[in-house]
Amino acid sequence: MDFGSINWLAVAACVVVSMISGSIWFGPKTFFPIWWKAIGKTEKDTPGGDNMGLMWGGTVLASIVQAVSMAIMVNFMGSASGGATLASGARAGFMLWFGFVAATSLTNKLFAGQLKAWALETGNHLINFVLFGAILGAWH
Repeated sequence: MDFGSINWLAVAACVVVSMISGSIWFGPKTFFPIWWKAIGKTEKDTPGGDNMGLMWGGTVLASIVQAVSMAIMVNFMGSASGGATLASGARAGFMLWFGFVAATSLTNKLFAGQLKAWALETGNHLINFVLFGAILGAWH
């Protein structure tokens, strides 16, 4: 792993993009109400409860880990084809999402009986992984 090849400004941009896309995707007028019901919550339940700082801190930390990992993989996968580009980065993001995020989380949601929640959650991850890959591939 070559952490020296990581564009840390691009990683920061990916984190910002994930916060923006997540807030739109799971906004009160988009998919949040459907997802909230799909995971068995009611209007009486409060997202994050008393742990809002932990919830948001964990979300940002997870996004940083994803963006750094994606940067390493986009660089590695791009080097196999002559260098990372926007298109190769987006493809890498899709393949990483498809092979790891979608497949792994599907198993969990199948056992929990929450396929609708899976579709909503992985849809947001798909957007983020493809955008991360595109940003990291294009921004050397």
